[in-house]
Amino acid sequence: MDFYNDIKERFFNLIKEKDLMSSKVEVVSARTLTPQEVIGKPERDDFPLLKGKEVMLQADFKGSLGQAFTDMPGNYSGSLREILTMSLGNNFKRAVFIATLNAVLRYLNYISKTVHCKDKEPGECAAHLVDYIKERFGNPRIAFIGMQPAMVEALAAHFKIRVVDLDPDNIGRKRCGVLIEDAAHTKEILSWADVILATGTTVVNDTLTSLLIEKPIIFYGVTIAGVTYLKGYEQYCFCGH
Repeated sequence: MDFYNDIKERFFNLIKEKDLMSSKVEVVSARTLTPQEVIGKPERDDFPLLKGKEVMLQADFKGSLGQAFTDMPGNYSGSLREILTMSLGNNFKRAVFIATLNAVLRYLNYISKTVHCKDKEPGECAAHLVDYIKERFGNPRIAFIGMQPAMVEALAAHFKIRVVDLDPDNIGRKRCGVLIEDAAHTKEILSWADVILATGTTVVNDTLTSLLIEKPIIFYGVTIAGVTYLKGYEQYCFCGH
């Protein structure tokens, strides 16, 4: 079964079981947040969000919030039934669906970290990630998918790391002392690495399934919260709310 159809089916069964698909139409509203709403004033200014490369879409379901990063901003309002039947043919539609999934699973108390950390927290999250990796894997080689500067800088001081990104402004340049490589090198980098650390945004830009090889993979960030719950993946989100 196609990855997104599988997610939809698991999500549908869950909300049917909880009777959220009843005749009372539950409207989900989604909107694009400003960078300041999402991340506040972090200690560094090179996050993709602050450079205008990505936006955060936020869904609201009965007061519970779910977020998803995307490169396609927009607003949306519709019923759960409409969102479940929506074709997921582009990054905006996938972001609406994923943000909604996060909001609904948050409402049902299945997941808790669905809102991005702010201010000093991204730096704290990155520092803690070093200990987390050491405890779990010792001294692994890390394939890092999606440039997250605070994390890359923290990890590069302790581990061998190779980074892949989709942003043409990063590719071929050194960031935080690490050469940022083109997505064309992904396969080779995955085979080189012992552990894969990937941005949860891969579930929105439809690159996630290409990363699922016979190696440990940890997805970071809030975007992936609902999918990690439904699929049993590992999520790292130390300071998420």
